[in-house]
Amino acid sequence: MEWIAIPFAAATVVATLAGGALGLRLAHSLPTLIALTGGVVVAVALFDVLPEAFENLDDAREVGALAGAGFVAFFLAERVLVLHHRDDPAQARAHHRVGTLGALGLSAHSFIDGLGIGLAFGLDTATGVLVFVAVISHDFADGLNTVSFVLSQSNDRRQARRWLAIDACAPLVGAIVGSAITVSEATLGGILAVYAGFFLYMGATDLLPEAHSEHASWRRVALTCAGFAAVLAISALAGV
Repeated sequence: MEWIAIPFAAATVVATLAGGALGLRLAHSLPTLIALTGGVVVAVALFDVLPEAFENLDDAREVGALAGAGFVAFFLAERVLVLHHRDDPAQARAHHRVGTLGALGLSAHSFIDGLGIGLAFGLDTATGVLVFVAVISHDFADGLNTVSFVLSQSNDRRQARRWLAIDACAPLVGAIVGSAITVSEATLGGILAVYAGFFLYMGATDLLPEAHSEHASWRRVALTCAGFAAVLAISALAGV
């Protein structure tokens, strides 16, 4: 029965590619797009990833410590990658390796999403469908986030397309793995907590400051708030 997860996960590939295609199409309006993406990334960490981490790990202090470790780890990795060979702050803000690091984190989260689909269908079909609905509802935003984060750091469309393909395939690979193996809830919760720290760092220190640092407008403020509201609504509906 758990192998039913694979065709469901294939649908998430389409949703992610659609989000990424929109991100590439709107690349000329990147700061405005990043205003939305930054809100979505932070909201996904707060309203989606962290609650799942708490549910699986069942230890609030450990979840907080792991999220903090993920935040600091991303910060240190960014500083090492960007500042080791660069002294100009303007150049340090835009570096393709930071974009790669962020895209890798988003793709790893997509893999965990697919893993969750595979494991859920291993329990029963109803649970699997509910998890699938929760995953596909934000996979469009995942594709959008991956593209906009890479473009914000390097403006390299080829690299953005490459990471979009990886991010799109990650849930399908995760579903295949989840259908074949069993992972403890504690392990899954710990991984999710670390990713929450990654996303909080990406959204709060890279994306949102980039979107609102110059030519601030109420439109961008509204888009950031809309990203928060959309993820909160989707998370609430998925939990019903």
